[in-house]
Parts: sequence; C-alpha cells; structure tokens
Amino acid sequence: MAYSDNLETATLLTRIEKDLLGEQAVPATALYGIQTQRAQQNFNITGVPISHFPDLIKALAMVKHAAARANHQQGLLSDEKVNAIAAACTDLINGEHHEQFIVDLIQGGAGTSTNMNANEVIANIGLAKMGYEYGQYSHLHPNNDVNRSQSTNDVYPTAARLAIIFAAQPLKEAVANLQHSLAAKGQEFSHILKMGRTQLQDAVPMTLGQEFHAFASDLGGETARIDHSCRQLCEVNLGGTAIGTGINAPKGYAHLAISELADISGLRVRLAEDLIAASSDMGAFLTFSGTLKRLAIKLSKLSNDLRLLSSGPRTGLGEINLPAMQPGSSIMPGKVNPVIPEAMNQTAFQIMGTDMTITMAAEAGQLQLNAMEPLIIYNLLNNANMLEKSIRMLDALCIQGITANEERCTQNVNNSIGIVTALVPHIGYDNASRIAGHALLSGLGVAELVKQEKLLSDEELAAILSPDTMVHNV
Repeated sequence: MAYSDNLETATLLTRIEKDLLGEQAVPATALYGIQTQRAQQNFNITGVPISHFPDLIKALAMVKHAAARANHQQGLLSDEKVNAIAAACTDLINGEHHEQFIVDLIQGGAGTSTNMNANEVIANIGLAKMGYEYGQYSHLHPNNDVNRSQSTNDVYPTAARLAIIFAAQPLKEAVANLQHSLAAKGQEFSHILKMGRTQLQDAVPMTLGQEFHAFASDLGGETARIDHSCRQLCEVNLGGTAIGTGINAPKGYAHLAISELADISGLRVRLAEDLIAASSDMGAFLTFSGTLKRLAIKLSKLSNDLRLLSSGPRTGLGEINLPAMQPGSSIMPGKVNPVIPEAMNQTAFQIMGTDMTITMAAEAGQLQLNAMEPLIIYNLLNNANMLEKSIRMLDALCIQGITANEERCTQNVNNSIGIVTALVPHIGYDNASRIAGHALLSGLGVAELVKQEKLLSDEELAAILSPDTMVHNV
C-alpha cells in the first residue's frame, strides 16, 4: 500500500478534534473526544477506568439529564437538544456505551476528566440521534450544551454521592442476608453446649447457638447505619458550579436541577444550605467510609472467630466444621484451609487501610475545592463493591454450610475447669479456686473433685451444672 493510501486509511479511521492545547486524531468510532483521550494518555495509574463502576456512569447521566431539563425549562436548550441529551443519558442509565468511559479513576483535576468523558460521550450519542456525525459539535457541544450551567466541581461530587448510594443498596442486602444466615445457625445449634472463652482461655459454658446468635446480633443495626450515611450523601451542591457561587448558572437553576434530579434518580436529594461550604466539604464521604470500616472490623472479627473455632481438625478447637472449598497445600496431603474467612479478612484490611487514605485525601482540600476527590471516590466505590462481594462469598460459601462437631463441644465442656465458676455461689470462691487448681494439676474433673470432697450432693451438683442453669440469658 502506498504512503498516500496509508494516510487515506488513517483519515477514515480517525477524526480530528480541537481543544485549548491543539488538535488530536480521535478514533472515528469513539463516542469520547479529545479531552477524554488526553486524560487517558496522562493518567495510566490504576488500570481501572470509569467503566469499572457502572453506578458512577449511571449517576453522571442522571445529573446531566437533570441539568438539561432545568436548562430547557429556562429557555437555554432547544427542544431538539434537550431531547437528544435526555435520550443519550437514558441509554447510559440503561447500561449502554459504558465501554466509552475510558479515563482512569485516579486523575488530577478534581474529576474534570471524568466530567468531560461524560460530556463528550453524551454529546456524540446525542449527535448520532440527531442525524449528525460524531464530533460535529456545532450541533450539540460537550461544554456549551451538555455541560451548560455546570462545573466539574458541582457535577462530579453530586454524581459521586449518587453512585455511592446506589452501591450501598446491594451491600445492605448482603449484610441482611448474612445476618439471617448466622441467626439460622444460631437456631440450628441452640441445643449444643460448649465452652465460652475469654482471652483465649476457658471461661464459662454457653451454647453454640448463643455464639452464632451473638454473631448475628453484632451485625444488627449496620444496615441502618449505612442508610444514615446515605441520607447525608443526599445533600448535594449541584447548581453551585465552580466554587458554590453559581456563576454561569441562571437564577433558579439550582432548585430546578435538584427537583429534576430527585425525579430522575428516585432519591431524596436536597440542595446544600451553603453551596460554597458544600463545594469543598468531604464530611459525608468520611462518614460513609467510617461506616464501611466499622462493618469491615466486625466482619474481620467474625472471620477470626470462625477460623479459631474450626481450627484443627485434630489438634485445634475443632468445634465447628467449615465447608471444604479447595485443597489447602501443595505439599501437605489432606490439608484444607479456611480460605473463605481468610479472604474476608483481607477485604476488611483493605477497607481499614483505605479509610486512612480517604481521611488524608479529605484533609488535603484547600480553600474552595478538594482536588483529591477522585481518590476518595475511587476508594469508596471500590470498598463498597469489595465488601458486598466478600460478604456474599462468606455467606454462601461458608456460613450456610457450617456444621457442628457436637461431640467435641461436649468433650471440651466436660474437661474444662471453667465450669467451676458456676459452683462459686454454692461452695464459695476459696473452695472453687482450690478445686480449680487441684483439677489443673491432677487432670481430674471439677465435678469429680467436688464429689470426692463432698462439698455438694450428686443431685445438687447435677442441678447446678445442668445446661439450662449454666446458659440461661439475663
């Protein structure tokens, strides 16, 4: 092929777009434009593009749709343009064209590249619906039309808040399902007596059912805390434009845009009282991150307990059996590891660590804007998704398949010195301490020693050490 033929082929495969910095060739079939392409070239950091988070694309489309409606009501967009923008946003909300969101989530510019990615994609989808070629922005412009009355500084945080709320819904469902599964195990194991432990030492008897019911109770209220965090995220700064003064937006636009956004999203979004303060405030993001961290800590503690209770199978506690999911060693035949709780632990550590990252990014805001918002949004969306998937994994692949080693539980109770605590009200603390020490040194059972010393009758001892007496709730 001749040089001229190569040039002609290249021209057919690309279109030339212009911006502040000059011209670039953009793939002819791309819905994104020159500013998105520059951002892709500049920010190759995580390898995670916007398309990895469909909730964020959906939220961006809702904000752009609401803004277009508000602009139309104020006579700033023609019927043709608002219809084209609305149709393009509907496509994105329905999951179409998400592969065109190619910018890395971590980026400089406080989210400008994400906003322009959305503006350019929506403009080009709209152009196609209007019967024009991609890039013919004189008919529908990414900045003049799609971004009209807006700034990245109000669009990006507003969309981020919506995206986090959307991501929180499946997380809440996963937590509720896990709590239900733990409670069901509590009921299933309600008759099995075992030893409770404090500081990894024998304490007093309880039932395995009580232990699992406590696991379930520990997750109680977490969905309500997520809801509370989401309500804070519903306060947005849309209409504040660059720094909260509303420059380039007509009077009344903010309230119209918020009303339209509530209608489109189905969320009870509301306009922040002070838009200048809201433009740099990261408080709601910090609250949500703290909620995720709290949940992660509880899940990690649960996973630790499951690994301890199932340790063995011969030389550990061995009171429960976790489902065997895969061979555990390339060298030790027959070994099966608690891989599902281990994976849950690692997710929890990630959430705890990135909470500090989010904290530092929130603190790094200066004056009227926080340029570190992309890092905050990336971690919050990623953490919500990781937690949801990990919780569903823990529930389906571990909790629901747990069985009890009832014989081992009974054996541990019978061999434990901890049951001496139940005798203190009847034989006194000094006698109980002496019996415990003798049992520890001799290897004899507590009940056997009490009988030998005739401190209690057989009938009294049996009544005191009965499961009903030892494990009753307050």
